[in-house]
Amino acid sequence: MLSAALILLAASNLATVDEPVDFAHEVLPLLRERCASCHANGKAKGDLSMDTRETLIKSKVVVPGKSGESELMSRVLEKDPELRMPPKGPPLSEKQTATLRRWIDGGLVWQEGFSFAKSGAGLPIKPRKPELPPAVNGRTNPIDRIVDAYFAGRKVSPPTALDDAAFARRVWLDLVGLTPTPAELDAFLVGASPNARERLVRDLLDDGQKYAEHWLTFWNDLLRNDYEGTGYIDGGRKAITAWLYRSLRENKPYDKFVHELISPTPDSEGFIKGIKWRGVVNASQVPELQFAQNVGQVFLGLNLKCASCHDSFIDSWKLEDTYGLAAVIADSPLDVYRCDKPTGVKSQVKFLFPDLGSIDPAQPRNERLRRLADLLITPEDGLFARTIVNRLWHRLMGRGIVHPVDVMGNKPWSADLIDFLASDLVEHDYDLKRTLELIATSHIYASKCVEEVAEESGSSYVFRGPTARRMTAEQFIDAIWRITDTAPPKMTAKVERGFEPIRAALVVSDPLMRSLGRPNREQVVSTRPEDLSTLQALDLTNGQTFADLLTRGARSIRATGAFPDADSLVDWLYRAALSRRPTDIERTEARAILGTEMTDEGLADLLWTLFMLPEFQLIR
Repeated sequence: MLSAALILLAASNLATVDEPVDFAHEVLPLLRERCASCHANGKAKGDLSMDTRETLIKSKVVVPGKSGESELMSRVLEKDPELRMPPKGPPLSEKQTATLRRWIDGGLVWQEGFSFAKSGAGLPIKPRKPELPPAVNGRTNPIDRIVDAYFAGRKVSPPTALDDAAFARRVWLDLVGLTPTPAELDAFLVGASPNARERLVRDLLDDGQKYAEHWLTFWNDLLRNDYEGTGYIDGGRKAITAWLYRSLRENKPYDKFVHELISPTPDSEGFIKGIKWRGVVNASQVPELQFAQNVGQVFLGLNLKCASCHDSFIDSWKLEDTYGLAAVIADSPLDVYRCDKPTGVKSQVKFLFPDLGSIDPAQPRNERLRRLADLLITPEDGLFARTIVNRLWHRLMGRGIVHPVDVMGNKPWSADLIDFLASDLVEHDYDLKRTLELIATSHIYASKCVEEVAEESGSSYVFRGPTARRMTAEQFIDAIWRITDTAPPKMTAKVERGFEPIRAALVVSDPLMRSLGRPNREQVVSTRPEDLSTLQALDLTNGQTFADLLTRGARSIRATGAFPDADSLVDWLYRAALSRRPTDIERTEARAILGTEMTDEGLADLLWTLFMLPEFQLIR
């Protein structure tokens, strides 16, 4: 039944659809030129606001998917100049009209996170420490105090609490990336006490090796760090693995961590070095502009990619802003290119937020980088702290307080919450484990997952509780390796570690990990896809890499001789994979899959059945 469901899902994903209109390059310039002066940036003549997709739909002038029923199209096509839109200037051309029609018929596609509203609607640069609401029902964690007040103000019912076993599985996966073994689960459940959960969180965070090997995945994605790939052979790229692993193990304060990346040592310089691509590349992809894009995205949640080619279509960043940041690392003034054509202008060194300070262009490169690092991590740069606490909240709760996490100009669902977490991080010397502990010991984190309401998105989003998340490729593989004792004998990463089994984050990705979403890390990756793809469905049903892993796993488990009968094996597998015992129906079905005489093939089939369960693959 599971196989059939996955195959049906794969088939549904293969359905073809018309190529959607390019919002950023086709629709947005048209709206900005002909509509925004009357219907955006807070203006709403005739009650029509185009600030966001939500406000446009609320204005009831468009019906997504039906241009023929949309007043916007009829007003654009109107012959009477008194009624036609736009009222000033010539009517829209046939090409512009066709673009609008395709856009509406295609469902009104919108750039995620984009708003015409001025950036002041989102987060300011300066830090702010909010006053905490009073505690309710003994929930004293500052996060709960803010969330409880938020729920009360919106008449939202808090989600119900997780039981101890479900909490243990979630927090193990979130903090160290592993599922607890049955013995580890028993130790927690038997020792249950009023503060048992807090002790478990602290114990997990105190395990430096497990913590580092789990969070290595998060930072490898963000810092474009990997063990092989484009640029490594010819010196056009440099790994920072050993430095990164040590920094995570010792819980290096985040401000120092970032300072060492921007004003680097030889061990940490790989991040700002970027990638030297072979052959001719677009002017916006030279290493200096990669530096500006990566620093803006990773540490400030800003998208400077559009503004590396031209003034951005989706926010207020200009070409000169990106080139100004790129000039910090340049050995000589850069030639500024607009849409890959030279402008004849040279770049001028400039920090993105001049109010925080300037960078002397006459200083040597290393001094400019040191000054940039100082400006970036100053406590006056509230955006710096907000960006990282928002990423951690997203990782543990399923959605950012500001969403998407790389559009920090968007309005948070709770400014008080993100400002509190940011100020708390600064007050506690940028200790990221402190932030993780605050989140993981809150009542709201320990609540059952909720379904997001489809109608509540963008500026209308209402937080109702944590949402389910898929395991990363590394978590998925680590869980299987741990249950079946099939971790490889050697690792790729060159780091000093103990004698525990190898983790997936420390080896070169194989076809299965890549299929499950592990990126090649030639670009910054801040979030991985949440939806099951066709390739993943096929690899998990018929892929040779996964089949071989299951076969080795079955052979390894049988070789232990630890299970005298099928029931003891089934009970152990369910507890190892799902942190619970099987139901009577599940036990009966598992016995049937194993057969009267247990074989490698039968056990491999049972493992496949368990590992395909959404309950296994989701963190919820």
